[in-house]
Amino acid sequence: MSRAEVPAGRKRTSAAQGGASTARDRELATQGGARSPGTGSGTPAVRTPRALWTFGLLRSELVTTFRRWRTIALLGVLAAVPVLIGVAIRIETRDGSSAGGGGGGGPAFIAQVTNNGLFLVFTALAATLPFFLPMAIGVIAGDAIAGEANAGTLRYLLVAPAGRTRLLLTKYATTMTFCLVATVVVAVSALAVGALLFPLGELTTISGTRIGLAEGLGRAFLIALVVAASLIGVAALGLFVSTLTNSGIAAMATTVGLLITVQILDQIPQLHAFQPYFFSHYWLSFADLMRDPVYWDDLVRNLGLQGLYAVVFGSAAWARFTAKDITA
Repeated sequence: MSRAEVPAGRKRTSAAQGGASTARDRELATQGGARSPGTGSGTPAVRTPRALWTFGLLRSELVTTFRRWRTIALLGVLAAVPVLIGVAIRIETRDGSSAGGGGGGGPAFIAQVTNNGLFLVFTALAATLPFFLPMAIGVIAGDAIAGEANAGTLRYLLVAPAGRTRLLLTKYATTMTFCLVATVVVAVSALAVGALLFPLGELTTISGTRIGLAEGLGRAFLIALVVAASLIGVAALGLFVSTLTNSGIAAMATTVGLLITVQILDQIPQLHAFQPYFFSHYWLSFADLMRDPVYWDDLVRNLGLQGLYAVVFGSAAWARFTAKDITA
């Protein structure tokens, strides 16, 4: 059968399959570059990337990520944690007793919340960092590549022309943006609840010195940045796992499972020789920012360790993704 004799139904089917890309993919393809002049009307188009195309891709990824109901639900849960902690402390201390039962139980700084609502920010970050924040990051990072493959949109993104390296970097930048937004959501929610339920004013540092409210707010902002930076390694790990499978759910579950496993191992005394190399080992070192003067040793170790994890797993993700056969 010659090409001219191909049934019209088959042509329509092929055309329908070719136009299955989403509106986002078509928009990115339009932003990707302009057609080069051809020798005739039937000459295939050749796209050359525009200088600002990368920012268009990043903007599209950010909009897509933060408009998903899953992302909104994760941010809602994170915002609710400080509310629950603040209300629980308020109820527990309404008869004049101290928070945490007076025995130092609960997250760090919890005993100071009733004296100054700003301590609720530090308490909420200490409570969410071991599990809630890493879990949320694991969900977003694990779904970054595998979710696109599962939805059948990954190959359309690569046609844009994104390039695998550029697309991977954009996905990582989107995940890191979510890290920052999620941390800020926890901090702002805690600050609002703390100001509503408890007094604000000068606060006493761990070293016993007193600092003003303005300086306390500045340290709270710096602590939020450090907490967000502490999740760099988790984001790289989740992105690497996401390149290993085409199932978004499997990638998210594996990433969250690894997070839980590492934190369990970090609590076993017999593994003390290996624990300084676990990405979660120095997470709570942000408390040293509440000392006067600030202790930088563990903070530097934490940031250096996160950078090492980002390089190792980021490189592994790049090596896997650039050699991966994209079929979806």
